[in-house]
Amino acid sequence: MEDILAIIFLFGGGTAICLAFSPVGRALAERIRGRHAEPGYDPELLAEVQSLRTDVVELQERVDFTERLLAQRNDPQLAARPEGGQA
Repeated sequence: MEDILAIIFLFGGGTAICLAFSPVGRALAERIRGRHAEPGYDPELLAEVQSLRTDVVELQERVDFTERLLAQRNDPQLAARPEGGQA
């Protein structure tokens, strides 16, 4: 039983040491320490996103306007139909 534990600890410890000195182990250690790099924001990318947001808002306003026009056009047709019957 002790022989099996010794083998497990030997291989497990060797694996842990190899992991600790690998780039993955170093990145994990930096993350645990809280020194991971903050994401940098590209000013050009932020300007592009703002431009796209503005375009989406304008398109929403156009769709709303179009829906109102269609609703105004369709209301007289709906009022002229007899109730319960088809036109």
